[in-house]
Amino acid sequence: MIAKVNISDRRFALAKGAGSDAVHRDPVYSYAVTQLTDEHHTTSSGLAFTVGAGNELVCGAAKFYADTLVGRNVDELMADFGSWFKNAANEQQFRWLGPHKGIVHLGLASVTNACFDLWAKQKQVPLWKLLIDLSPEEIVNTLDLSYLEDVLTREEAIDILQQQQATKNERTKILTEGYPGYDTSVGWFNYNNEQVRENCKKAIDAGFNAMKLKVGATDAARDIERANIVREVAGGDRKVMLDANQQWTLPQAIAICQQLQQMNPYWIEEPTHPDDILAHQTLAKQIAPLKLALGEHVPNRILFKNYLQTGCASFMQVDAVRVGGVSEFITVSLLCKKFGVPVVPHVGDMGQLHQHLVLFNHIAMGHEALFLEHIPHLKPYFKQPVKIENGVYVTPLEAGSSCDLVPA
Repeated sequence: MIAKVNISDRRFALAKGAGSDAVHRDPVYSYAVTQLTDEHHTTSSGLAFTVGAGNELVCGAAKFYADTLVGRNVDELMADFGSWFKNAANEQQFRWLGPHKGIVHLGLASVTNACFDLWAKQKQVPLWKLLIDLSPEEIVNTLDLSYLEDVLTREEAIDILQQQQATKNERTKILTEGYPGYDTSVGWFNYNNEQVRENCKKAIDAGFNAMKLKVGATDAARDIERANIVREVAGGDRKVMLDANQQWTLPQAIAICQQLQQMNPYWIEEPTHPDDILAHQTLAKQIAPLKLALGEHVPNRILFKNYLQTGCASFMQVDAVRVGGVSEFITVSLLCKKFGVPVVPHVGDMGQLHQHLVLFNHIAMGHEALFLEHIPHLKPYFKQPVKIENGVYVTPLEAGSSCDLVPA
């Protein structure tokens, strides 16, 4: 039974230049943290990510949702979590503040993630194991599939998971091999060219075979110069991704992406406004075969459905601390599986939670194990920080979702 809830506002200053991109020049990495404590004093942690200002508002929304869970039996809650999630997301007054986006949805993500963490801790297993051991029906019971019926029914979702059961064990080798990572920290926007060059060398020495550069400068020549530096250091065989963090208008994106094609980027990430689905569709056609990666700021499953319907995204970057938590993350992964689009999450959680979710995606859903973003800046603040060896995530074995923070 959930006996107590606690919501905390945790903010972490970053080293100079770290975390910066074309839009968020001076971020303060922050979490709205939900803690749920059961009658045996087991305490869970659920995160929603922000970059500072307004984090207290997300905490207020999380408390609104968390208070409704006091007295609930965890097994009973999680056996039909999709119904609780749907009712919470559609609470008749609070829903007006979204719906299914912004502060209220981030608050719901924090609480949802705490529920899944508590469930795994009570079972005394890592979250990835809890999820892959559930039957297809049990997984789908944790999901809200409303507004998706035109493309994904409950029966289809169960069937997608059921189809993977026969080959599931073949994919468990990823648990010993580890899940590949890619380095996002080589090229934060405020880093100068020499820092970018040195960081690329360090990433290669650390075993990474893929890395990402922030672009979106006022002068496109800066982007082109820096992209060529990364390609020069990385060589032709390693993957290099470019991330504009929504900075460009559509005409700008078309022009600049065409100039960037010559250095062979693996993808262009968030080229323009995340709500402008048709602009992304136009851009994808204009710059093909260059591929787009989208999803960091896509807030819910319905918008992901629309992006998938247009066919403009080659990679989906759904983030469980941005959408409505683990439940909606799995829903989006199922949508992506149906549409044949790989899931490569954005890691607002610094990879703590997502290292579990990508293992589930690969083993239980049959998604390709491409790689998972790695951002190291908050490692000292987690009780069980992610482990990277030779560019690969080491499988976490502790119970829960790895999201407990050290005390403030």
